[in-house]
Amino acid sequence: MKKVMKLLGIITLIVLMAFAFAGCSGSDSSSSSDSESTVNEYGLEDGVYSVDFTTDSTMFHINEAYDGKGTLTVEDGEMTVHITLVSKNIVNLYVGLAEDAQKDGAELLEPTEDTVDYGDGTTDVVYGFDVPVTVLDEEFDLALIGTKGVWYDHKVSVSNPEPLEE
Repeated sequence: MKKVMKLLGIITLIVLMAFAFAGCSGSDSSSSSDSESTVNEYGLEDGVYSVDFTTDSTMFHINEAYDGKGTLTVEDGEMTVHITLVSKNIVNLYVGLAEDAQKDGAELLEPTEDTVDYGDGTTDVVYGFDVPVTVLDEEFDLALIGTKGVWYDHKVSVSNPEPLEE
């Protein structure tokens, strides 16, 4: 039994060394084939995923037709979630705090117009937003300004990515 464990240990060490040397080979990722996709720090390959988008507010949330879900796009390892809201009452978002959103040069997120199909034959045009995501399963700050011109701080999170079928 000791010989088997020692042999397994040696094999494991050889495999780890092979991976280490392969990582140090100096090859540049731009020389990889187009068929290889980028994998980000969360293990997500480039692609489109359904995710849970939660907020700390009952007034700021995903449209009920989407059941709390947003669409996460991963491209070159970078993540952006598209959220569809319930109305056109939120006119801009800012990744960060409301105080910073009001400073000169702040990069405000502009809305998209999303058509929502409620499944009963009715539709509505509401605002949606593409929000850059730097963390999964953790809260981050997202400020919003509504039609009344007042900024509000919120905590949101993006979690449970599930690949969407093409």
